[in-house]
Amino acid sequence: WVHDHAGELGVDPARIAVAGDSAGGNLAAVATLDARERGGPPLAFQLLIYPCLDATMTQPSIDENAEGYLLQRDSMQWFYGHYARETDVKDQRLSPLHAADLAGLPPALVITAEFDPLRDEGEAYGERLRDAGVPVTVSRYDGMIHGFFGMTAVLDAARAAMDEAVAALRAVLAV
Repeated sequence: WVHDHAGELGVDPARIAVAGDSAGGNLAAVATLDARERGGPPLAFQLLIYPCLDATMTQPSIDENAEGYLLQRDSMQWFYGHYARETDVKDQRLSPLHAADLAGLPPALVITAEFDPLRDEGEAYGERLRDAGVPVTVSRYDGMIHGFFGMTAVLDAARAAMDEAVAALRAVLAV
């Protein structure tokens, strides 16, 4: 929609990025796959902040950080159970980490948190993007938990992550 209405919105259709945190990171990653498969619209960048990318819930950080760090394994199971009851958990629309091919996707910044059940799937996705020839930066914020990105008023690491995200977007979008 943004691409199709770029003139009305006063935006450059060649400088559209997608971004999201947690479940929004899933939607952003899925949007890039969908855009590639449909032949557009072209996306300039993807910003994925502690994204949900693997509904199999088999990454080690799911168990390592299962309880006590804001987002918990039981909550993730509940979310997936209500979001995609009968869906194949490896379907790329639910689990972009399991997409057959990640080549041709836009450059990415993937931000993860050390004490987050989703840490390993975000980092694995970054590796898969890199292996597919996609320019990607993966930044793990040590000592942080899921949701830290929104805590800029109280956490230096959150401000640093926000600064990194803004710098990446500015560089790609030339703003």
